[in-house]
Amino acid sequence: MNITTTKKRIQELRNQLHYHNHQYYIQNHPVIADKEYDKLMDELIKLESDNPELFDPNSPSVKVGSDLNIEFTQIPHAYPMLSLGNTYSEGELRDFYNRVEKLAGQQVSYVCELKFDGTAISLIYENGKLISGITRGDGEKGDDVTQNIRTIKTIPLVLSGDYPARFEIRGEIFITHKGFEEMNRERAEAGEELFANPRNAAAGSIKLQNSSLVAKRPLDCYLYYLLGENLPSDSHFKNLEKAGEWGLKTSPQTVKCDSFIEIWSFIEKWDKSRNNLDFDIDGVVIKADSLKLREKLGFTSKSPRWAIAYKFKAEEAQTRLISVDFQIGRTGAVTPVANLQPVYLAGTTVKRASLHNADIIASLGLHYNDLVVIEKGGEIIPKITAVDSSQRISCSEPVKFIDNCPACGTPLVRIDGESAHYCPNNSNCPPQIKGRIEHFIGRKAMDIDGLGSETVGLLYDNNLVNKVSDLYNLSVGELVNLERLGEKSASRIIQSINNSKNAPFQRVLFALGIRFVGETVAKKLAQASKSIDGLINATEMELLEIDEIGEKIASSISQFLNDAENLKLIDDLRKHGIKFELDPELTKTVSDKFKGITFVVSGVFSRSRDEIKKLVELHGGTNVSSISSKTGYVLAGENMGPAKLEKAKKMSVPVITEEEFLKMIEI
Repeated sequence: MNITTTKKRIQELRNQLHYHNHQYYIQNHPVIADKEYDKLMDELIKLESDNPELFDPNSPSVKVGSDLNIEFTQIPHAYPMLSLGNTYSEGELRDFYNRVEKLAGQQVSYVCELKFDGTAISLIYENGKLISGITRGDGEKGDDVTQNIRTIKTIPLVLSGDYPARFEIRGEIFITHKGFEEMNRERAEAGEELFANPRNAAAGSIKLQNSSLVAKRPLDCYLYYLLGENLPSDSHFKNLEKAGEWGLKTSPQTVKCDSFIEIWSFIEKWDKSRNNLDFDIDGVVIKADSLKLREKLGFTSKSPRWAIAYKFKAEEAQTRLISVDFQIGRTGAVTPVANLQPVYLAGTTVKRASLHNADIIASLGLHYNDLVVIEKGGEIIPKITAVDSSQRISCSEPVKFIDNCPACGTPLVRIDGESAHYCPNNSNCPPQIKGRIEHFIGRKAMDIDGLGSETVGLLYDNNLVNKVSDLYNLSVGELVNLERLGEKSASRIIQSINNSKNAPFQRVLFALGIRFVGETVAKKLAQASKSIDGLINATEMELLEIDEIGEKIASSISQFLNDAENLKLIDDLRKHGIKFELDPELTKTVSDKFKGITFVVSGVFSRSRDEIKKLVELHGGTNVSSISSKTGYVLAGENMGPAKLEKAKKMSVPVITEEEFLKMIEI
């Protein structure tokens, strides 16, 4: 395929994928099967990889994200991103309404919008293409998170229709309840700390320095405020309608109101119905519709005079605490869970609530049979927020955090700097053993089909599997004797176990269940170490030099791989044919020019940083994220962070330019 044909095909694929993204994520009406979509995307990524000179920052392929670290720079807002004033009562809202009417000297139309509980973002489009995404920051300037924003499926990179040449549109990035639960489930499997609520998860995700990690987070976005010159209308409501026509995602719940009664009816409706939504809202925003009127009303030093937020009260209920369960996870972490008298709250009947850890129990001063207040605000799982001690039953016993594991009786330990207690008996504690087996067989780990938690329990209870390597000793004959397993199911399970021996090293590493080593970290470790032996022989300092590896992760890896039982497990798995080395095809080099040399690549280059890092690896070098005395070179592009540059100079690490680097490899 010549360059002209290639360029034409790339543009065809981009146009098709932009269209399908709009149909799927904005219109909620897919017109192509996922398999066909993936086929188009794979073809595009391959063509772009083979022809880097045809790179386009608004290609649909950037939705996948990049594993390069980015350094956020602060960008001034063309229009200040001020916070809204808040009101909590009908009377306060009526005061706002009367004040606007008086200043306007006429009847005013308003727009009522749901107040999304996420993190604010400002998007700028030029000639129909997304050019930047900026956080609120201090209102005057914010962080440039454009690379991360491009990965969000519901934010279009290219628009269609009669849009202005340049405009800004603001909105809220959030995570749905379903997405949040799935994300926390995956974090729990990886032994990572769970997010407290979707709002915190969204805010944290958008500030990650690795856009490939952002792409894995289930971020969504609603847009609600159009700014710029030559806007379609003086009406804010009509401008949002036009934005929807261009392909931008606006809220279908937004309405125009011409009286206070209509505004208050909208608020009452969503105060009652908010639990029917799959995302969190914490109120309603009321805005004057006319842009000219907004100019007339102006701003105070902190907020616009033409808009206000009505905040809902967090939903809560009272009920009795019956008992407390202490659950053990696969990492040994102990989670206390309150069992409650069933009570209806926020659209569901609540029977259980999280107590998180010993400190929370102590701060509440909980007693059994206490009348407690539970709240379901930004959190998906209800939590106990208060105790009505005046209603306490005499002689009731205080809730005490346990000293020993409820499953195996081992004394619990608490690691310095952590809030959780742990059962250290990871070798013989049944919930930990079964939890590790369930993690090992998971879809993103060894992907062993036909084994669920119940079957794992049967295997463990019948003494057939006590560690993950025992799975590879199972036979059809042993399985058919188990309850609910016939010969067909047993054969399928054994076949799936045998197939799992083909799992690549990075998935095997994830399957081992090393604390804090999730799917992405496992991939980084596999690429850097090339084999399990490389990891076993690495010091903590050497682990810290690997991209994305901090002290907590390095310490956890070191502890795991210095444990005799874990080393024996790895040896047993090797004997069964499990892969503990990276596929040689992924480690091929074209020269050994940089063998044993580490590079820190930072800044903006004429080529993509992805391509620069690939060139380092193709010539035998290694990419790391932080500068140390062992760093061979700092490859500095434009806008490199001054702190990194200063550190390189202090440590006498050579700093080279892109041009100098390319000369070194004779390009």
